[in-house]
Amino acid sequence: MGQAEAPTNPIEHEDSSNSHVDRPQKQEADADIPTIIDEHGREIVGRVPDDQGKGAKLPDQAWRFAPLSVPRQRRLQTLGVLLWGVGLPVCVSLFFLLISLPPLWPLLTVYLIWMWFDDAHESGGRKVKWVRRLPIFKYFAEYFPVSLIKTADLPPDRPYIFGYHPHGIIGMGAVATFATEALEFSDTFPGIEPRLLTLASNFKIPIYRDLLLAMGLCSVSRRSCERALRKGKGSSITIVVGGAAESLNARPGTADLVLKRRLGFIKIAMKSGADLVPVFAFGENDIYEQLANEKGTKVYTLQKRFQAIFGFTLPLFHGRGVFNYNFGFLPFRHPIVSVVTLAFSPVPPTYTINPVGRPIHVTQSSNPTKEQLDAVQKEYIAELNHIWDTWKDSYAAHRRRELTIVD
Repeated sequence: MGQAEAPTNPIEHEDSSNSHVDRPQKQEADADIPTIIDEHGREIVGRVPDDQGKGAKLPDQAWRFAPLSVPRQRRLQTLGVLLWGVGLPVCVSLFFLLISLPPLWPLLTVYLIWMWFDDAHESGGRKVKWVRRLPIFKYFAEYFPVSLIKTADLPPDRPYIFGYHPHGIIGMGAVATFATEALEFSDTFPGIEPRLLTLASNFKIPIYRDLLLAMGLCSVSRRSCERALRKGKGSSITIVVGGAAESLNARPGTADLVLKRRLGFIKIAMKSGADLVPVFAFGENDIYEQLANEKGTKVYTLQKRFQAIFGFTLPLFHGRGVFNYNFGFLPFRHPIVSVVTLAFSPVPPTYTINPVGRPIHVTQSSNPTKEQLDAVQKEYIAELNHIWDTWKDSYAAHRRRELTIVD
């Protein structure tokens, strides 16, 4: 097995190929806006979590409204996030509007038949490059802003599975990083074809499914994963590993991951010979507040029942509004920093990595045993802890507790 050279600090060597990639930056115009910073480093909040990070409580502050003199750049950033948030209801409304026009019924009938038989979401997707590069996605990423730290080169001679943590309420950082080119992912990792995975039910929604496909999203089913990874060298998929269960733990200042029983993506990686690439997004849990829902409460019980029936759950959360800073469904402005690191490679590594990346050899197997899966998972969790310990003081300075594997 080849030995990697001594790691170097990516912040101290920003001109190297494995350096800190930080895009986009906050606009200078932001300095003109009066803001209030809470204990998590966010712009302002309407609820604050308790000392244990168990849930939200009402604040003792008055409602605060956005000033009229907001720079154009910030308005565009807010518009970018707003459009993504209302994308699904707008697409559904548009479809029903089209249905109300009888001259369009023949065309809509053909579309629905085609949609029923089209399995692009299960066979690698139907990405449209110019859609991923739309300016609105750049504004979307600048809103927080979302940025990317590259700690290792990913050779485009093999497939990859990116494991994204934590899920957060919605996974805004995953969308900006892997479903758009706002962070120039394709330039940062040349030759790697990103595909963010989501629930198959999203592809049953007319019009909305086509938007997701154009952005490169695919179904998170096992069949979809295996087919996408067989697309050739450099093919990749991104799985938000914690899923709906983890979204119930998403609160500012915490990093509670659902990972103990998540062995499916590891099994797919071992069977397909794909490298596992952990991605930890600092700040993903800080952009929304969530109502307290500890295990055993009625709220938690109802949420878990809903998840068991529909495959996803509905966290009771809030952020800020379009015209106020206290309450609404827009996320708070808080930096999201995604750290990408190569952790598991079926092929012995021969290239230099930085402190966050620690290649671990995984034996490829067409039928891995439970013991093999557990061993790889143990290494994977250790690597996530290593990422956390390396970067937490820089990007989670306001944390209320350390990274925790809760389930």
